[in-house]
Amino acid sequence: MRCYLTHSPEETTLLGRELAADLRPPCLAVLEGDLGSGKTTLVKGIVAGLGACPEEEVHSPSFALVHEYGQDRKVYHVDLFRIEGGNRELGTLGLGELVDQEATVLVEWGEKLGDLGLVPQVGIKLEHLGGDKRRITVERRAKDSSR
Repeated sequence: MRCYLTHSPEETTLLGRELAADLRPPCLAVLEGDLGSGKTTLVKGIVAGLGACPEEEVHSPSFALVHEYGQDRKVYHVDLFRIEGGNRELGTLGLGELVDQEATVLVEWGEKLGDLGLVPQVGIKLEHLGGDKRRITVERRAKDSSR
């Protein structure tokens, strides 16, 4: 487990670019943290670091629920903030199919994944410490060899 402190949105985005170097598809990464903790800002850096698209083209998929980036190296950015119906509503998103692809799947509000049987390889917890300061904890998890 690694812990990072960032002091600005730019530093959070830069950290995302650095973290991208360790994300090898297929990869499911879940991001957890309160509203305004910097999840989408970090995702902007990860998506850009993976070469899927420039940071300024990455936006929160709160209403669309899923955004797809990249051609050769697919990245799916999922936002579960508006999901309230549990496994039934989650099942309609097709997350299992996304995770089974040779892609990187980044899930904001990952704590809402429940018991879908999806095993994240990376867990990222973001904490707002006041102002622009964030604590970002990254935990690599063992891949599930049964998938």
